[in-house]
Amino acid sequence: MTRKAYSFVRTFPREPAREFTMDRHYLLCASAGALRLEARGQAWLLPPARAALIAAGTTIQVSVPQPVTTASVLFDTGFVPAPPTPLTVFDLSPLARALVTECGAWRESDEPLPAYAETLFTALAAVSRRLAEQPSPVVVPAGRSPELRRALRLTEQRLGSDISFEDVAAEVGLAPRSLARRFEDETGMTWRAVLRRMRVLRAIEELAAGDTPITEIAFTVGYTSLSAFNAAFRQLTARTPTEYRASFRP
Repeated sequence: MTRKAYSFVRTFPREPAREFTMDRHYLLCASAGALRLEARGQAWLLPPARAALIAAGTTIQVSVPQPVTTASVLFDTGFVPAPPTPLTVFDLSPLARALVTECGAWRESDEPLPAYAETLFTALAAVSRRLAEQPSPVVVPAGRSPELRRALRLTEQRLGSDISFEDVAAEVGLAPRSLARRFEDETGMTWRAVLRRMRVLRAIEELAAGDTPITEIAFTVGYTSLSAFNAAFRQLTARTPTEYRASFRP
């Protein structure tokens, strides 16, 4: 009989998107690099010092834009309560980080967990549920219709260029007014608001990847002004890019 809860660490190379479903509740943390997660029409970025709490039976799509090392904890559905939502991404607190590290001593096995380990895993599940009540705002819509999904792909591919909404609409075969309605109906956001989020998301990937200067990252994701980049970044994350990068390295 597999343990009620266990932990494992894995390193993944750059990989395209693939789907998977776990039969256990799943706490997924990135310790180096970044993951992209997609489920139920939304997409999240998982850089270091963040975690995703995923309910058992939830199908998610995972892609690896850069090599990543993950620390994962799996909980039997009869051992801890189900997460409040199918998938939530949130910041790890120092306590949660310490518990993830401590729980790493117990890997998958047929032997039962000692009482001390059960206490640790139970505490980690409780802390994670509490942190999930304040989800990360760094999420972008994935779209439902083929036209909107293509518009989102085109937008993401051209973040660093002088992209225009009219050009995107023309390439997906819709009038700008029609595409604007698709964005409103399927995402509840305007194209420009989605563009800002995508640029911040890409910037976070770059911040997690290494020590590229922040000014260079700002230009790479399409900003010609560092002050405008900093303002957009702070508006979404409530931190400056420098503070966000520092949070990856406790």
